[in-house]
Amino acid sequence: MTILPKINFMNLLPLFLTSLMLFSCGDDKAKPSAETTVEAATSPSATEIAKRAEIVAYAKEYLGTAYCYASSDPKKGFDCSGFVNFVYKNFGIVLPRSSTGFENVGKKVKPEDFQVGDILVFYGYQDSGNIGHVGIICEANGMKSKFIHSSSGKEMAVIISELGSAGYTKRYYKCVDVLSGT
Repeated sequence: MTILPKINFMNLLPLFLTSLMLFSCGDDKAKPSAETTVEAATSPSATEIAKRAEIVAYAKEYLGTAYCYASSDPKKGFDCSGFVNFVYKNFGIVLPRSSTGFENVGKKVKPEDFQVGDILVFYGYQDSGNIGHVGIICEANGMKSKFIHSSSGKEMAVIISELGSAGYTKRYYKCVDVLSGT
């Protein structure tokens, strides 16, 4: 009996996407326009897109995990920054352990450029002058994006919320990209 190795199909996604792009380009004699060239230079690579999807899939494995102040341990629960820190640490990306540490992290992103895996940074619930909450975009749609986070609200767990809801729109500080170029 032959035992085959376990395959992580998420690792094959970049190869599939690259192959798809190569074989669906049409006329190989056509020269790319300056617009196409610029778009290709600023668009995320297939590898980056796959990594972003993998990060969000991993984060979703913890939906329902209890909220626990000052914790980044899934057995005890997470606070918001503990959750974000824990998820990205699994992918070798070191991020601040405190939400206030996100003030100067990553590259600021405009709403029209939000991507899955970007981090939303919010002012505190009761302290509108200081950063107090973070989450990971899991569905990018500008200011109507959805994000996964550990909420200390009535749910007291890792949940998915909409940025467009009143409670988050008024507290929104910025969105940052910590993945491009990693």
